[in-house]
Amino acid sequence: VWDLNNGIQSFEENDVIKIDALVITYNNEIQLNIKRIRRAKEGEYDPMELIPSTDKDVSDLFKELTALIDSIENEYIKTLLENVFIKNESIGKKFKMHSAAKAMHHNYMGGLIEHTLSVAKLCDYFSSHYEGINRDLLVSTALLHDIGKLTELSEFPTNDYTDEGQLLGHIFIGAELITEESGKIEGFPEKLKALMKHSILAHHGELEYGSPKRPKTKEAFLLHCADDLDAKMKMYESMIEQNSTSGNWAGYNKMLGRYIRNSEF
Repeated sequence: VWDLNNGIQSFEENDVIKIDALVITYNNEIQLNIKRIRRAKEGEYDPMELIPSTDKDVSDLFKELTALIDSIENEYIKTLLENVFIKNESIGKKFKMHSAAKAMHHNYMGGLIEHTLSVAKLCDYFSSHYEGINRDLLVSTALLHDIGKLTELSEFPTNDYTDEGQLLGHIFIGAELITEESGKIEGFPEKLKALMKHSILAHHGELEYGSPKRPKTKEAFLLHCADDLDAKMKMYESMIEQNSTSGNWAGYNKMLGRYIRNSEF
């Protein structure tokens, strides 16, 4: 901005702005000579065009999620899921746009619903592959396992830990949500509530990975396996997709503790 005028309006860090400018060359470098600038209004832009985002259609993902909810046979669980994802429009809207992590995996806009649906579909398969699995318990807790991240992480563009996230964590927040939502449903079985909360509390698998409890039911163990599988597969995929070298080796991943190679030969 070389000429301050009435068209130069104020804005703050992380605001989306609209500009009217000329492209010029200055010291052999391209510059924008800005004539007008203002904070963009809601509806004038698509945040997914400006922020790292899922390459999938979040509306389609949400339709798949609601289809899974419709397939639940236990009326108590189904009502709880409908209250959280469908009747609570604030949660439904945020769930489509939120990330699943700050850095490790699915750390982009729409990453939370992409990861959650992937985990839930894996759990749906597990429920038919292994005998004696309570499908409703497994699929429902897969859909809810990271719901606490809506509170643990701030929205984009910051995508950072909130005070609640630092002090409580998404596992505890998710378990508390089940307590609150089940309390709104008359006659919700106490043992069912405990089983659902256990799966949430145990989905990181081990105490050293942040789980308050280790999995003690088949459903809790399968949820942990599905969550771990999907998160680590995304790490592999991201390393290989972002590899800019000409070779097959994509580099070293600190979280996985190994070098990653694509499967070309």
